Amino acid sequence: MKYMASVFLSAVIAAGLAEMPSYACSRVVYVGDTTARQPDSVLRIVGRSLDWRTPIPTNIYVYPKGMAKQGNTTANAVRWTSRYGAVYAVSYDGGITEGMNEKGLCVSGLFCRGAVYENGDTKGRPDMSLAVFIGWLLDMNATTDEVVAVLRERNFSISGSTFDGGTVSALHFGVTDVMGNSAIFEFEQGKLNIYRGKDMEMCILTNTPEYPQMVAINEYWNKIGGEHMLPGTVSSPDRFVRGWFFDHNVERTNNSADGLAISRSILSAISVPYHYTVQGEPDVSSTQWRSYANLRDRLYGFELVTNMGYFYVDLNKCDLRKGAPVMRLATAEWPGLAGDATSKLAPHMPFTPMY
Repeated sequence: MKYMASVFLSAVIAAGLAEMPSYACSRVVYVGDTTARQPDSVLRIVGRSLDWRTPIPTNIYVYPKGMAKQGNTTANAVRWTSRYGAVYAVSYDGGITEGMNEKGLCVSGLFCRGAVYENGDTKGRPDMSLAVFIGWLLDMNATTDEVVAVLRERNFSISGSTFDGGTVSALHFGVTDVMGNSAIFEFEQGKLNIYRGKDMEMCILTNTPEYPQMVAINEYWNKIGGEHMLPGTVSSPDRFVRGWFFDHNVERTNNSADGLAISRSILSAISVPYHYTVQGEPDVSSTQWRSYANLRDRLYGFELVTNMGYFYVDLNKCDLRKGAPVMRLATAEWPGLAGDATSKLAPHMPFTPMY
């Protein structure tokens, strides 16, 4: 009885810590059997949800390598020619939310209230629009180490704007490569904070508060033990804790179908019901779509909560050679799409960055 009272009191305290605005998104890295003889045979799937209070239409784009691009329309913009082809999830047909390149590198952007990208020390550096920032990282890097090196060099100045009636585009980012090396990076008053880990050390990312505080909240719940009690709200800390517990207590398999099923079930367990509303919480967010980047097999899976099925694009079947056309899959046009959707990609103009 004393034990149960202690657990209950602990839960109440943690719930107080976890009271955060309900802007949402969740990222879960599933790791297969790392005892496999061949390190490159280990299955790794980066699953993420996009949760928001209003619809965010998102389409799938595939870009080839060898394309000349720039980070902004200004004269001082970052300019590059892409080394790798990639698949992007592009929201509003104007900004890259997530993507995976042909080397099995995945970069995801998740909402993080309070992120401030620049300060007085960073002014004057080459301009980089937030709408193409993820694309730049995927275009030019094959591994997490390479991304971190670019970030630490900090030869860019991020510019963003508002969307959805004035919401500031405040994000933090998760990076994972095919060998399971991960990084989470956040901007705090212009200062770039980078956290490193491998596989299960860095398998979960949600939203606010910043990553170190989230880890501290999770460590608190680990002492209680998820087999006794888990926090159950849709707040960012609660989703982090539940995701971490589930991800650490599932089978480790290198079978792609089983691994995908596990990833989908974990992400569903920390998603927010469609049209979920709570009186007094006007900013609560519902899950709109979920994606699954199979880094080993180069499959980018996607499911809209309003559509019937799960589908994927196989990068191995895409023409990523220099000079190949940009391809696009308009997700809303295929409500019954399921399975391999690579053939449904159609030539399309490159998207126009929204800011």
